[in-house]
Amino acid sequence: MRTPFVAKTIATQAREAGITDVVLLDNDPSKLAKYGQLAKEIAFRINPDLNVSMTQNPESALLDCDYIITTVRVGGDASRLLDEQIVEDYDLLTQETTGACGFAMAMRSIPVLIEYCEVAKRVAKPDHLIFNFTNPAGLVTQALNSLGYPVFGICDSPTELIKQITAMLNVKESSFSCNSFGLNHLTWFDDFRVEGKDVTQEVINHQELFSKTEMRIFDRDILTFSENYLLNEYLYFYYYNKKAIRLGGKSEFSRAELIKDVNVKMNIELEQVDVKNEFDKAIQVYFDNYNVRENNYLKSESGVDRVKKYETPTAAEFISRADEGGYAGVALNLISAMNGARKVEMVLSVPNNGAIQELNDDDVVEIMCAIDKGIVTPRKQKAIPTPILNLILTVKEYERLAVKAILNRDCDTAIKALTVNPLVANHDIAKELVAKFVAAYGDFGGTWK
Repeated sequence: MRTPFVAKTIATQAREAGITDVVLLDNDPSKLAKYGQLAKEIAFRINPDLNVSMTQNPESALLDCDYIITTVRVGGDASRLLDEQIVEDYDLLTQETTGACGFAMAMRSIPVLIEYCEVAKRVAKPDHLIFNFTNPAGLVTQALNSLGYPVFGICDSPTELIKQITAMLNVKESSFSCNSFGLNHLTWFDDFRVEGKDVTQEVINHQELFSKTEMRIFDRDILTFSENYLLNEYLYFYYYNKKAIRLGGKSEFSRAELIKDVNVKMNIELEQVDVKNEFDKAIQVYFDNYNVRENNYLKSESGVDRVKKYETPTAAEFISRADEGGYAGVALNLISAMNGARKVEMVLSVPNNGAIQELNDDDVVEIMCAIDKGIVTPRKQKAIPTPILNLILTVKEYERLAVKAILNRDCDTAIKALTVNPLVANHDIAKELVAKFVAAYGDFGGTWK
């Protein structure tokens, strides 16, 4: 669904990153015909020298490639909806990447991505890199790293908050820096600087912090609890769990239902459009539907509108306006940095390697990293407040157990993982959920025991 944005980012930055060829891979020919063709047309209009092709064949897609971005939804919208239906019976959070639904998604995602990584191992360049955006990104990246695949986890949530803060301060992103640490969808931010000058107090006391950034979904006094660390928006599901469940239950549509209905409508409408010859119309259809998703993001669970309301651009406006980056921007920045084009700092999911001393070196963390001449170094953290550290340690233990359970298809370990997860935290419910997930998705990755 987000491939048109990925295509725009790659086409915009291709020359700087040294990219000449892009292959779009999907095992669904109808998606390639719609979103693949739309992405291809966008890329051509921005950068005609970029060679963009499409295929359903993983071997040909990954042959001799240098970089791979993975963003797949195994089981499609139907499985996401089934996850919600299974979990909501227990009055638990049904958000797709955290809690029980996140475990179910990982059950499907990890085995399939291992298959793709094995293909890449055979046919891609020996020094290829994989950028994983497939959710739950933390669990997936942990699993793939544990098997030795060259994977970086990427996410646009930290980048989006940083962009909002720089806009709030009215400063250039290039002049701004901060610290970020934690796990995917479980990060905190501090040490805000502009041109090296500490502006932390200005940030946390800014009158627009709780209206013009993703902090909008929290109460201001959350800063007292967090000791003035800003929070990733997904922490809302931990610190306002009951509220999210209550408000979500009152909503006319669940998130999965909304996404499924929007996607069905968009697919039907795009079937009637010749993307290449009716590009303006295709862009309108795409954004009329895509913006329904975006404008309702986190709204049903929080009761708060997004900071920015998304409007449908014309084709010319979309092509000409500045690229917003998103997760593809994170990947392209990393590519440029790895090629030595420039030294950058960015938030990535990487092995801890001592950055958070209370975690294992091979634990994947989401953390501010310095990238210079192909070397990625996570920033060492000091004196993390105990309430924050305790949540990191608990969720990391859940991730370790979840990965072990999925790789070994072990029900007992899966039950332990969900019991440890603070968004489930009930042994009897964990047993029932694992039984239902295995019945629904046990074919992914082999027989569970």
